[in-house]
Amino acid sequence: MSQYRQQDNLLGQSDSFLSVLDQVSQLANLDKPVLIIGERGTGKELIAARLHFLSKRWEQNYVKLNCAALNENLLESELFGHESGAFTGASKRHEGRFERANSGTLFLDELANTSPMVQEKLLRVIEYGEFERVGGKQTVKVDTRLVCATNEDLPYLAEQGEFRSDLLDRLAFDVITLPPLRERQDDIMLLAEQFAMNMARDLEWELFSGFTRSATETLLSYNWPGNIRELKNVVERSLYRHGSEHIPVHQIILDPFDSPFRPKPRVKAVAASPIIAPEPVITATPVVQQNIELAANIQFPCSLKERSNDFEINMINKALEHSQFNQKKTAEVLGLTYHQLRGYLKKYNLLDQQ
Repeated sequence: MSQYRQQDNLLGQSDSFLSVLDQVSQLANLDKPVLIIGERGTGKELIAARLHFLSKRWEQNYVKLNCAALNENLLESELFGHESGAFTGASKRHEGRFERANSGTLFLDELANTSPMVQEKLLRVIEYGEFERVGGKQTVKVDTRLVCATNEDLPYLAEQGEFRSDLLDRLAFDVITLPPLRERQDDIMLLAEQFAMNMARDLEWELFSGFTRSATETLLSYNWPGNIRELKNVVERSLYRHGSEHIPVHQIILDPFDSPFRPKPRVKAVAASPIIAPEPVITATPVVQQNIELAANIQFPCSLKERSNDFEINMINKALEHSQFNQKKTAEVLGLTYHQLRGYLKKYNLLDQQ
């Protein structure tokens, strides 16, 4: 239990957070699979650890794996193991994470990144508690509790045929949905002060003098797209740059990249689409009217590609703000599919802003 206490930074007093902890306590002693949903930085891994260490399996192995960190073949081998000679370099038998977590808990993060083949094998383990190692024919039986996490909308991916619906049905015995930090206003300063005191100890300060009213207002009014992980970084950064243990922190450094010397972003060139003359229209939509107004103010020569890219980036950013950075809703208001939007976000390097 000491390992759990050392790693557990789950602090909060808001109703939404306490409701999650109650749900975790109810689920902990069951052997059913659990799915944890939440934005990046909301503490999905901490919740998974809490599920294990509050369960009757707490003395057994707690094994973790990030599914996004490995390609399909390596992920299959890492999950289910492989036999000697299964592939080049496989000189001896390798036990996978399911075997190592036998009688304990296996936590799989970034579940949405798994391939259909891996999903099929996961389904069999959940249903029958058995699998074969890569390159092997012998059936391996395990008693491993599976806890999975993702920041994706799995029901939507299942509707689109990009995630197995039957696997989703098996995994979702119950779903723990973590509230984002912006919905936990009562917890922001509680967490900020805890992170600040820990950082003060790291800096070998004798005390932490607190935050000024202005700094507190900044922390409470920010949207926190990176949630608790971002809050921790912001507080620690602001404290060490502040540099004084006797004066309250007055400046919150939200963006470490903020500098007048920051390099300008490079927009990747895209192939020009064929220009097709539009059909005559009687009235213009607001977007078309805006384009007409922008075109009237353009001075030539100019780059059509750069202008088009800038317009698309602006439209996507506005749609994200309008939809409160929910990508599914953003795709709908832009008339795109979810994966078309993801393509645009990758194209313009906007994923890191979510």
